[in-house]
Amino acid sequence: MGTFKIEGGHQLKGSIKPQGAKNEALQILCAVLLTPETVTINNIPDIIDVNKLIALLGKLGVKIKKLGQGSYSFKADEVNLQYLESAEFKEDGKGLRGSIMIVGPLLGRFGKGYIPKPGGDKIGRRRLDTHFEGFINLGAKFRYNREDYFYGVEAEELKGTYMLLDEASVTGTANIVMAAVLAKGQTTIYNAACEPYLQQLCKMLNRMGAKISGIGSNMLIIDGVESLGGTEHKMLPDMIEIGSWIGLAAMTKSELTIEDVSWDDLGQIPTVFRKLGITVEQQGDDIHIPEHKDGYQIQNFIDGSILTIADAPWPGFTPDLLSIVLVIATQARGEVLIHQKMFESRLFFVDKLIDMGAKIILCDPHRATVIGHDFKSQLKATTMTSPDIRAGISLLIAALSAKGTSTIHNIEQIDRGYEDIDERLRAIGAKIERVPGN
Repeated sequence: MGTFKIEGGHQLKGSIKPQGAKNEALQILCAVLLTPETVTINNIPDIIDVNKLIALLGKLGVKIKKLGQGSYSFKADEVNLQYLESAEFKEDGKGLRGSIMIVGPLLGRFGKGYIPKPGGDKIGRRRLDTHFEGFINLGAKFRYNREDYFYGVEAEELKGTYMLLDEASVTGTANIVMAAVLAKGQTTIYNAACEPYLQQLCKMLNRMGAKISGIGSNMLIIDGVESLGGTEHKMLPDMIEIGSWIGLAAMTKSELTIEDVSWDDLGQIPTVFRKLGITVEQQGDDIHIPEHKDGYQIQNFIDGSILTIADAPWPGFTPDLLSIVLVIATQARGEVLIHQKMFESRLFFVDKLIDMGAKIILCDPHRATVIGHDFKSQLKATTMTSPDIRAGISLLIAALSAKGTSTIHNIEQIDRGYEDIDERLRAIGAKIERVPGN
C-alpha cells in the first residue's frame, strides 16, 4: 500500500482545475461499444478506475488510440465476445464497479452481455436489480451462476416497452438506455435518473443517431434505431472534485480559485456549501473561495432547528459529497446533522476524525451529528487508512488542516478517483509527500 505524509496547518493559494468527471467517464466509455464507427472522447481523467475500464475495452477488441492528454479515440468494429466468457474477464471485471455498464451496450448491439459480480468501494450494498430488471423488461433472459458469481443476459431481439424503475439508479438508467437505443419500438423509462452525467450520455447517443427525448427529466422516451454512428464528446468537470476543493479551501482558510466548473451543472452543490457558511463566488465559469479569516457559521433552518444535510437523487445533493460536508462541519460555528440515506457504511470513517479531536456523534450507520470547533481547537495529526475514495479525500482534507504530520495509508483508494492529486495540491502550497508501498 502507498502512503501520503501530510504536514498540516498551512494555508494554500492559487488556482486548481478539476479533472474530467469519473462517473461520467464510466458511462461514456461503455457507450463506444454501441457502434463500429470511431468515437473520440476528450477530458478523460487519468485515474485508476477509468484506466482499468479502458484496458478492459482493449481486451474486448476495441481499437484504442491515445490522441493527447485526456483524449482517446475508440473503434469497436471487431469486438471479441469470446473474451466475455474467459477466466481473464471474470477476474478483470470483478475488480471494477463500472464494468457493469458494458452489459447494456453489448446486449443492445450483440444480443448478449455478461459480467462477474463487480467490486469497488466498501460503502455498503449496491444492488444490480434495477439493471437486470430493465433488461428483462426489454425482452432479455437472465441467468446467474452462483458458483462463479457470474451474471448474464441474452436476447434474440430487444423490444421497447414501458418501465417504472424501482429506484432512480444512475448506472441502472444508463445501462438500460444503452440497451434500449437499439431495441425495436419505443421504450419509456419512468423514475429515470436525470443527473448531468446521464444527460451527457443521452446527448452523446443522440449525436450518434439515437432518438431520446425527455433528457434532464425523470421520464425518458427512446425510439429505437437500427444502428448508431461515431461522434466526438467532451466530458464535464468532476463535480465531486469541485466540492472537495471548496471544502479544502474552507478548512485551511485558504483563498482558492476553481477553474472551469460548468456552473450550470452543479445543482445544489454551491447552495449546500453556503448553508455551511462558506462564501462561494461565481466568477465567469470559475468558483472563487475567499480566505475565511473569521471562520464560517452553519445556518439553522428558519424555525431555529438544527440544519440537516441529506443526500438524494439528482437534483438533490449528491451522496459523494456528504463526507466532505462532514469534515468541513468539524471546524464550523454551530452544529449539523449529516444523514447518509443511500449507503450504510459511508460514515464509518468518522472514528478517524474523532481520533483527530473532532466532535462527532455517530447516531447510527446513516446519521452523524457534528458539533463544530469554530477553529478554536485545531484537529490533531494522526495515522489512518483510507477505506474508500470519498472517505479518503475527506481524511486528506482533514490532515491538511490539522496540526502536525499525518499519515494516510491505502492511498490507492484515493488514486482511484483523483488524478495526480499530490502534485496538484503541492502546486497550490500543500505539504504532501507520496511514499510508495512495498
